[in-house]
Amino acid sequence: MLQFIIRRLVGAVVTLFLIGAATFFLFVAAPSDYASLACGKDCSPERLDQIRTALGLNLPITTQFWDFMSGVVVGRDFPTGHCSAPCLGQSFYSGDMVWDTIMDRFPLTLSLTLGAIVVFLTVGIGAGMLAAYRRGTLVDKIATGSSMVLSSFQIYFLGPIVLLIFVYSTGWVEDPKYVPFTDDPFGWLAGLWIPMIVMATIFTAQYTRMARASLIEQLSEEHVRTARAKGMPKRYVFFRYAWRGSLIPIVTVLGIDISALLGGGVVTEITFSLQGIGRLAVDGATTKDLPLTMGVMLFGAFFILLLNILVDIVYAWIDPRVRLS
Repeated sequence: MLQFIIRRLVGAVVTLFLIGAATFFLFVAAPSDYASLACGKDCSPERLDQIRTALGLNLPITTQFWDFMSGVVVGRDFPTGHCSAPCLGQSFYSGDMVWDTIMDRFPLTLSLTLGAIVVFLTVGIGAGMLAAYRRGTLVDKIATGSSMVLSSFQIYFLGPIVLLIFVYSTGWVEDPKYVPFTDDPFGWLAGLWIPMIVMATIFTAQYTRMARASLIEQLSEEHVRTARAKGMPKRYVFFRYAWRGSLIPIVTVLGIDISALLGGGVVTEITFSLQGIGRLAVDGATTKDLPLTMGVMLFGAFFILLLNILVDIVYAWIDPRVRLS
């Protein structure tokens, strides 16, 4: 098991390096005037030369690449000060270090992600299990029909409706806002429960259908039918034999969904006017803040790789044959 994890970690490090290299050459080494974007519209030639020198664009491309990649590991010096590792550069627009800006926004995105995960895993998988266990009954039809209806909703449609009903019309709750969990746990939940539920709605429908289909498939497997033929109770066979095997497709999609949510729930954050990673990525693209855009890309890539490793580990725990492959 340890060798399996080490192989995955080494592969992730190599992949992250290649993503960093591709990101650098895509933005920095591309045939575009990188310094002009930082200088703005009314930029004098003298100011443009100062920015090129400050950004190191007057250096050979190999030196620029080394400074960029080594800065992630050991830090980097800028004219405005030192950027500690992991250094993802300095924002053109605000002058702040990109890593500090990301860390300032990340708690909100993490809160939304964790809240949505709890909702759609609890409700979605629970409803899918119940539908598979009571297949063909009214319970199954209600769970399946509800998932089909919920999957048709989109965040940019459902979000404004929820805000109109609960915030603007009735005034039952205040506008969604972020309060650090360590400062006020109740205020944290009260400020984010609406976007959490809205974000989880589509995922809940998806996981309901997925859990139901996966469990029904497992219940038709030979070893499950054999266990039933031996006279084992239906509930015992369901949880002991069918449930564990049905986790593999769920874990696969869950790893992708979590990494995407941690990379930034763009639509949710914009819909509810929340300042998270997703909104930060949009702001970076709008202001043409290339260091910020590059930093968010690398940050999202890191979480995608991290979740892939965790998914592989869970695979190996669920099915030992994965470790031998």
